[in-house]
Amino acid sequence: MPNIKSAKKRVLVNKNKAMQNKIAKSALKTDIKKFEAAVVEGNRSEADRAYKVAVKAVDKAVGHGLLHRNNAARKKSAMTVKLNKLA
Repeated sequence: MPNIKSAKKRVLVNKNKAMQNKIAKSALKTDIKKFEAAVVEGNRSEADRAYKVAVKAVDKAVGHGLLHRNNAARKKSAMTVKLNKLA
């Protein structure tokens, strides 16, 4: 346990940031899973909407430092391939 006031504050701030990151990553995974579900159903219009939401979420995650840009590019590429195969 930290003794210095600034170290105590860092522990609290890091705890809050970790929680925010966990929430954001969970929301990102949910958006991607919704897209995957729409693809499995074969619903093109639903998949198009979910694709746009998922790609936006992935881009935001990169901006916030939750994902590496190469990882995000890989995820978006895979989603695009799945969407194009659905046609």
